[in-house]
Amino acid sequence: MLRVITANLNGIRSAAKKGFFDWFRDQNADVLCVQEIKCSQDDMTPEFLAPHGYTGYFQHAVKKGYSGAGVYTRVEPDEVVIGFGSEEFDAEGRYVEVRFGNLSVISVYVPSGSSGEERQLAKYRFMDVFMPHLDALRKKREVIVCGDVNIVHKEIDIKNWKGNQKNSGCLPEERAWLTKLFDEVGYVDVFRTLDQRPEQYTWWSNRGQAYAKNVGWRIDYQIATPGIAGKAKRTDVFRDIKFSDHAPVTVDYDHPA
Repeated sequence: MLRVITANLNGIRSAAKKGFFDWFRDQNADVLCVQEIKCSQDDMTPEFLAPHGYTGYFQHAVKKGYSGAGVYTRVEPDEVVIGFGSEEFDAEGRYVEVRFGNLSVISVYVPSGSSGEERQLAKYRFMDVFMPHLDALRKKREVIVCGDVNIVHKEIDIKNWKGNQKNSGCLPEERAWLTKLFDEVGYVDVFRTLDQRPEQYTWWSNRGQAYAKNVGWRIDYQIATPGIAGKAKRTDVFRDIKFSDHAPVTVDYDHPA
Protein backbone atom coordinates (compact mmCIF):
# COMPACT_ATOMS: atom_id res chain seq x y z
CA MET A 1 0.00 0.00 0.00
CA LEU A 2 1.24 3.46 -0.93
CA ARG A 3 0.03 6.23 1.38
CA VAL A 4 0.28 9.75 -0.01
CA ILE A 5 -0.64 12.89 1.93
CA THR A 6 -0.86 16.49 0.74
CA ALA A 7 -1.00 19.50 3.06
CA ASN A 8 -0.81 23.25 2.58
CA LEU A 9 0.95 24.38 5.76
CA ASN A 10 0.49 28.16 5.43
CA GLY A 11 3.94 28.48 6.99
CA ILE A 12 6.00 25.45 8.04
CA ARG A 13 7.09 27.15 11.27
CA SER A 14 3.50 27.93 12.23
CA ALA A 15 2.30 24.40 11.40
CA ALA A 16 5.17 22.86 13.39
CA LYS A 17 4.16 24.85 16.48
CA LYS A 18 0.64 23.46 16.11
CA GLY A 19 1.91 19.87 16.14
CA PHE A 20 2.03 19.07 12.44
CA PHE A 21 5.23 17.02 12.59
CA ASP A 22 4.00 15.05 15.62
CA TRP A 23 0.87 14.20 13.62
CA PHE A 24 2.95 13.32 10.54
CA ARG A 25 5.04 10.86 12.58
CA ASP A 26 1.92 8.82 13.35
CA GLN A 27 0.46 8.73 9.80
CA ASN A 28 2.56 5.93 8.32
CA ALA A 29 2.87 7.96 5.11
CA ASP A 30 5.15 6.94 2.27
CA VAL A 31 5.09 10.39 0.67
CA LEU A 32 4.00 13.70 2.19
CA CYS A 33 3.66 16.70 -0.11
CA VAL A 34 3.64 20.17 1.44
CA GLN A 35 2.93 23.60 0.00
CA GLU A 36 3.24 27.21 1.13
CA ILE A 37 6.10 26.48 3.50
CA LYS A 38 7.04 30.20 3.57
CA CYS A 39 10.57 29.38 4.66
CA SER A 40 13.92 30.00 2.97
CA GLN A 41 16.63 27.34 2.81
CA ASP A 42 18.59 29.16 5.52
CA ASP A 43 15.71 28.93 7.98
CA MET A 44 15.02 25.20 7.55
CA THR A 45 15.65 23.34 10.83
CA PRO A 46 16.66 19.65 11.06
CA GLU A 47 13.02 18.89 11.97
CA PHE A 48 11.85 20.58 8.77
CA LEU A 49 14.49 18.96 6.58
CA ALA A 50 14.38 15.34 7.79
CA PRO A 51 11.61 14.59 10.31
CA HIS A 52 11.26 11.08 11.76
CA GLY A 53 13.65 9.46 9.29
CA TYR A 54 12.02 10.97 6.18
CA THR A 55 13.99 13.00 3.67
CA GLY A 56 12.64 16.32 2.42
CA TYR A 57 13.17 17.87 -1.02
CA PHE A 58 12.19 21.51 -1.49
CA GLN A 59 11.85 24.41 -3.86
CA HIS A 60 12.03 27.71 -2.01
CA ALA A 61 10.77 31.02 -3.35
CA VAL A 62 13.37 33.68 -4.11
CA LYS A 63 11.17 36.10 -2.15
CA LYS A 64 11.58 35.44 1.58
CA GLY A 65 8.61 34.16 3.54
CA TYR A 66 6.64 33.35 0.40
CA SER A 67 5.21 30.24 -1.26
CA GLY A 68 7.54 27.20 -1.38
CA ALA A 69 6.81 23.51 -1.96
CA GLY A 70 8.30 20.24 -0.79
CA VAL A 71 8.05 16.46 -0.69
CA TYR A 72 9.00 14.16 2.19
CA THR A 73 9.72 10.54 1.29
CA ARG A 74 10.36 7.45 3.37
CA VAL A 75 12.24 5.70 0.56
CA GLU A 76 14.92 7.47 -1.46
CA PRO A 77 13.51 8.42 -4.89
CA ASP A 78 15.20 7.35 -8.11
CA GLU A 79 15.14 10.97 -9.23
CA VAL A 80 14.15 14.38 -7.85
CA VAL A 81 13.02 17.21 -10.13
CA ILE A 82 12.96 20.71 -8.66
CA GLY A 83 10.84 23.09 -10.74
CA PHE A 84 9.09 22.41 -14.04
CA GLY A 85 11.04 24.71 -16.33
CA SER A 86 9.10 27.96 -15.96
CA GLU A 87 11.47 30.80 -15.08
CA GLU A 88 8.68 32.91 -13.60
CA PHE A 89 7.12 30.26 -11.41
CA ASP A 90 10.21 28.27 -10.47
CA ALA A 91 11.42 31.51 -8.83
CA GLU A 92 8.25 31.39 -6.72
CA GLY A 93 8.92 27.86 -5.41
CA ARG A 94 5.90 25.97 -6.70
CA TYR A 95 6.98 22.49 -7.89
CA VAL A 96 8.83 19.46 -6.56
CA GLU A 97 8.61 16.05 -8.26
CA VAL A 98 9.95 12.74 -6.94
CA ARG A 99 10.20 9.67 -9.14
CA PHE A 100 9.99 6.02 -8.09
CA GLY A 101 10.36 3.77 -11.12
CA ASN A 102 7.54 4.71 -13.50
CA LEU A 103 5.64 6.76 -10.89
CA SER A 104 6.00 10.49 -10.31
CA VAL A 105 4.59 12.19 -7.22
CA ILE A 106 4.41 15.98 -7.54
CA SER A 107 3.87 18.66 -4.93
CA VAL A 108 2.48 21.78 -6.60
CA TYR A 109 1.29 25.11 -5.28
CA VAL A 110 -0.84 26.86 -7.90
CA PRO A 111 -0.80 30.66 -7.45
CA SER A 112 -3.71 32.35 -5.74
CA GLY A 113 -5.39 35.18 -7.60
CA SER A 114 -7.38 36.47 -4.67
CA SER A 115 -5.13 39.46 -3.89
CA GLY A 116 -5.98 41.23 -7.14
CA GLU A 117 -5.88 41.33 -10.91
CA GLU A 118 -2.08 41.17 -11.18
CA ARG A 119 -1.91 37.85 -9.32
CA GLN A 120 -4.98 36.52 -11.13
CA LEU A 121 -3.19 37.11 -14.43
CA ALA A 122 -0.13 35.32 -13.01
CA LYS A 123 -2.39 32.42 -12.06
CA TYR A 124 -3.66 32.21 -15.64
CA ARG A 125 -0.08 32.25 -16.94
CA PHE A 126 0.74 29.38 -14.58
CA MET A 127 -2.28 27.40 -15.76
CA ASP A 128 -1.28 28.00 -19.39
CA VAL A 129 2.21 26.52 -18.91
CA PHE A 130 1.34 23.83 -16.37
CA MET A 131 -1.31 22.02 -18.42
CA PRO A 132 1.06 21.13 -21.32
CA HIS A 133 3.66 20.02 -18.77
CA LEU A 134 1.19 17.62 -17.16
CA ASP A 135 0.01 16.39 -20.55
CA ALA A 136 3.56 15.59 -21.65
CA LEU A 137 4.38 13.87 -18.35
CA ARG A 138 1.25 11.71 -18.54
CA LYS A 139 2.42 10.24 -21.83
CA LYS A 140 5.62 8.94 -20.22
CA ARG A 141 4.76 8.03 -16.62
CA GLU A 142 2.11 7.39 -14.00
CA VAL A 143 1.60 10.63 -12.07
CA ILE A 144 0.07 11.72 -8.77
CA VAL A 145 -0.21 15.51 -8.55
CA CYS A 146 -0.68 16.64 -4.95
CA GLY A 147 -1.33 20.17 -3.96
CA ASP A 148 -3.18 23.35 -3.40
CA VAL A 149 -4.69 24.04 -6.81
CA ASN A 150 -6.58 27.12 -5.58
CA ILE A 151 -9.61 26.17 -7.71
CA VAL A 152 -12.87 24.45 -6.80
CA HIS A 153 -14.22 22.24 -9.56
CA LYS A 154 -17.99 21.94 -9.07
CA GLU A 155 -20.82 23.19 -6.91
CA ILE A 156 -20.35 20.23 -4.55
CA ASP A 157 -16.84 21.54 -3.78
CA ILE A 158 -17.80 24.87 -2.22
CA LYS A 159 -20.34 25.94 0.39
CA ASN A 160 -21.34 29.25 -1.17
CA TRP A 161 -21.47 28.50 -4.90
CA LYS A 162 -23.58 31.42 -6.10
CA GLY A 163 -21.85 34.01 -3.97
CA ASN A 164 -18.38 33.11 -5.27
CA GLN A 165 -18.90 33.00 -9.04
CA LYS A 166 -16.89 36.21 -9.49
CA ASN A 167 -14.20 35.36 -6.95
CA SER A 168 -10.79 33.89 -7.73
CA GLY A 169 -10.78 30.14 -7.22
CA CYS A 170 -14.37 29.75 -8.40
CA LEU A 171 -14.25 31.63 -11.71
CA PRO A 172 -15.79 29.80 -14.70
CA GLU A 173 -12.52 29.86 -16.69
CA GLU A 174 -10.59 28.38 -13.75
CA ARG A 175 -13.10 25.59 -13.29
CA ALA A 176 -13.08 24.96 -17.06
CA TRP A 177 -9.32 24.45 -16.80
CA LEU A 178 -9.86 21.63 -14.30
CA THR A 179 -12.61 20.14 -16.47
CA LYS A 180 -10.19 20.10 -19.40
CA LEU A 181 -7.49 18.48 -17.24
CA PHE A 182 -9.92 15.72 -16.27
CA ASP A 183 -12.03 15.26 -19.41
CA GLU A 184 -9.54 15.97 -22.21
CA VAL A 185 -6.02 15.54 -20.85
CA GLY A 186 -7.15 12.47 -18.95
CA TYR A 187 -6.26 13.01 -15.30
CA VAL A 188 -8.54 11.87 -12.47
CA ASP A 189 -9.80 13.73 -9.38
CA VAL A 190 -8.89 10.91 -6.99
CA PHE A 191 -10.72 12.19 -3.92
CA ARG A 192 -13.96 12.63 -5.83
CA THR A 193 -13.84 9.11 -7.30
CA LEU A 194 -13.73 7.71 -3.76
CA ASP A 195 -15.93 10.18 -1.90
CA GLN A 196 -18.99 11.74 -3.54
CA ARG A 197 -20.33 13.37 -0.38
CA PRO A 198 -20.95 17.13 -0.32
CA GLU A 199 -19.33 19.48 2.19
CA GLN A 200 -15.94 17.75 2.07
CA TYR A 201 -13.79 20.87 2.14
CA THR A 202 -10.05 21.42 2.58
CA TRP A 203 -9.80 25.20 3.06
CA TRP A 204 -11.69 27.70 5.19
CA SER A 205 -11.40 31.47 5.31
CA ASN A 206 -10.09 32.88 8.57
CA ARG A 207 -12.96 35.38 8.52
CA GLY A 208 -16.01 34.88 10.69
CA GLN A 209 -16.79 31.35 11.81
CA ALA A 210 -16.00 29.68 8.47
CA TYR A 211 -14.12 26.73 9.99
CA ALA A 212 -16.57 26.16 12.84
CA LYS A 213 -19.54 26.34 10.46
CA ASN A 214 -17.74 24.38 7.70
CA VAL A 215 -18.16 27.18 5.16
CA GLY A 216 -15.31 25.85 3.03
CA TRP A 217 -13.78 25.17 -0.35
CA ARG A 218 -12.22 21.94 -1.67
CA ILE A 219 -9.06 23.27 -3.34
CA ASP A 220 -6.46 20.71 -2.20
CA TYR A 221 -6.27 17.71 -4.51
CA GLN A 222 -4.64 14.46 -5.44
CA ILE A 223 -4.98 14.35 -9.22
CA ALA A 224 -3.62 11.25 -10.94
CA THR A 225 -3.23 9.43 -14.23
CA PRO A 226 -5.87 6.70 -14.71
CA GLY A 227 -3.56 3.74 -13.99
CA ILE A 228 -2.55 4.78 -10.50
CA ALA A 229 -5.88 6.54 -9.84
CA GLY A 230 -7.62 3.22 -10.39
CA LYS A 231 -5.61 1.79 -7.49
CA ALA A 232 -6.86 4.38 -4.99
CA LYS A 233 -8.71 2.59 -2.20
CA ARG A 234 -9.30 5.07 0.61
CA THR A 235 -9.24 8.80 1.21
CA ASP A 236 -9.58 11.10 4.17
CA VAL A 237 -9.58 14.82 4.98
CA PHE A 238 -8.07 15.34 8.43
CA ARG A 239 -9.86 17.99 10.47
CA ASP A 240 -9.29 16.95 14.09
CA ILE A 241 -6.36 19.34 14.54
CA LYS A 242 -6.10 22.66 12.69
CA PHE A 243 -2.49 23.01 11.51
CA SER A 244 -3.30 25.78 9.02
CA ASP A 245 -6.28 27.19 7.11
CA HIS A 246 -6.08 24.02 4.98
CA ALA A 247 -6.66 20.38 5.98
CA PRO A 248 -4.39 17.48 4.94
CA VAL A 249 -5.77 15.04 2.35
CA THR A 250 -4.67 11.38 2.50
CA VAL A 251 -5.08 8.73 -0.21
CA ASP A 252 -4.08 5.06 0.03
CA TYR A 253 -3.16 3.41 -3.27
CA ASP A 254 -2.94 -0.35 -3.84
CA HIS A 255 0.57 0.12 -5.19
CA PRO A 256 3.96 -0.99 -3.82
CA ALA A 257 5.38 1.62 -1.46
